Amino acid sequence: MSTPPAADAVTPVSRGRILAWGFWDWGSAAFNAVILTFVFSVYLTDGVGDGRPEAGAALGYAVGGAGLVIALLAPVIGQRADSAGRRKMSTLVWTALTVVTMVAMFWVRDDYSYLWFGLVLLAVGSVFAELAQVSYNAMLTQVSTPANMGRVSGFGWAMGYFGGIVLLLVAYYGFISGDGGLLGLPTDDGFPVRVVALVAAGWFLVSALPLALAVPEIPADPDRAPRLGVVGSYRKLFADLAAIYRRRPHTVWFLAASALFRDGLNAVFTFGAILAVAVYGIGAADVLIFGVAANVMSALGALVGGRLEDRVGPKPVIVGSLLGMLVTGVVLLFVSGPTMFWVFGLLLTLFPGPAQSSSRTFLARLAEPGREGELFGMYATTGRAVSFLAPALFGVFTSIFGAQRAGIVGILLVLGAGLVALWPVQPPPHAAAEK
Repeated sequence: MSTPPAADAVTPVSRGRILAWGFWDWGSAAFNAVILTFVFSVYLTDGVGDGRPEAGAALGYAVGGAGLVIALLAPVIGQRADSAGRRKMSTLVWTALTVVTMVAMFWVRDDYSYLWFGLVLLAVGSVFAELAQVSYNAMLTQVSTPANMGRVSGFGWAMGYFGGIVLLLVAYYGFISGDGGLLGLPTDDGFPVRVVALVAAGWFLVSALPLALAVPEIPADPDRAPRLGVVGSYRKLFADLAAIYRRRPHTVWFLAASALFRDGLNAVFTFGAILAVAVYGIGAADVLIFGVAANVMSALGALVGGRLEDRVGPKPVIVGSLLGMLVTGVVLLFVSGPTMFWVFGLLLTLFPGPAQSSSRTFLARLAEPGREGELFGMYATTGRAVSFLAPALFGVFTSIFGAQRAGIVGILLVLGAGLVALWPVQPPPHAAAEK
């Protein structure tokens, strides 16, 4: 099993470079939290789509189609960025394209005829944002050492959560709440939400600048082969995957296990707001406040989990986080009322941050030096390959028992399957935490 070059283990990375890298995570909340989750997607289905069931179905088709494209492109994009020494460039190019699609969302008016225009922009932006994330994750080894990788990764995740908190509050109170927010914007044609899309685009663009200026590019691979076409890239990809399995089968096993539990983690956020209102009686106006509180808990969990990981390694942190989510999820199956949801729902959100952060560092510690982007491309692909599982089981259990509360069982089953699959995976070596 390979480890990063020895020099990386002893050469410290400046805090300024780590902060610059983390600011990209801070900015990415503009797309993940504002566009994809809480604001623009809701505007498309409830505003532009008039709340029609077919609008919600169309959103599912658009996001699903984007996931398929990501699954096909991610490993090849990562592979090419590694070999050409363009990992940072790849991150910035895909970020810029994401920003362009967010700017274009300003022209999506509150009219049903604009629905598919908005959905296409959302799907295309999702592809661009995910491909940027592939190269960005691979840059983790450029801003950390084996001894502090957990803390750096946790810092990045926390920056993303805190960025989401700040931008959601700015969007809600500045532009959306009441009559056009504190700025008193006109509310015709969804103008406040369209302005929020512009603000989010500017937020992401500005937040990516520190990474562009302060984090150096990786050197190109001097032994890289001539540029391959799409078919040749995939032929090389499958050959490399087979070679990885022969040399280090636990890497492939981790990709499979993480695909399962990451799908469960994503489902927690996807269905959390729905369950809060429909099952536990949280007021619709209070869901955003709960979301802000949940992001705070997740950020704290990521920070604490990152420091713990540098001492015990990533696997115990992931296992502990999944166990914590399973226990809390079982409790939520049986309690009722807003107070119980605030207590145990917030407790549940303490665990996804460290699980996601340590999953990233687990893979980074397994990667061969110079090929992190390719491996993170596979990470994105395997995650997308089973992304239907938790939502499908949520729907199945809801239908069988005629209650949305029962859908929690489907999510818990996926998290449990991921934990079982992870249990025999050999953890990567890790250095003692730097003092």
